[in-house]
Amino acid sequence: MSEPIARPTALAHVRVTVTDIARSKAFYQQLLGADPVIDFSDQVDEPGIREDRERFYGGCVFQLGDQVFGLRPVAPAGQRFDPDTVGLDHVSFAVGSVDELHQAATRLDAAGIEHGEVTELGQAGMTILSVQDPDDINLEFAALSS
Repeated sequence: MSEPIARPTALAHVRVTVTDIARSKAFYQQLLGADPVIDFSDQVDEPGIREDRERFYGGCVFQLGDQVFGLRPVAPAGQRFDPDTVGLDHVSFAVGSVDELHQAATRLDAAGIEHGEVTELGQAGMTILSVQDPDDINLEFAALSS
């Protein structure tokens, strides 16, 4: 085996492309229980912002521990995510325990947000809870199985 080009220790960030930044930002604020730490979404309709990397393309960024998760509002209205094309399949957020997954399912129910069942993935050694974001991007919360 050859020497790796780099030795990453974790993902630094993930950014997903969304169609409606206001709708997606509100969804992720509710889902993650946090406000963005960087937010240019109020400028999204200004000329040139969707091409401006320094203003995060008119998007926003959430802090998740040592990593960040961002939203980039450049997809055409009406476009839907397709996990069966080249690119992203899903985003998985780590949580501390299987109990937290059950608590999250209860909170999703209370918020009226459809979601999957808390499911143990035996061979993988983890348990997951799936939910779709407003653009139909599959998200999961994952905990190591006990």
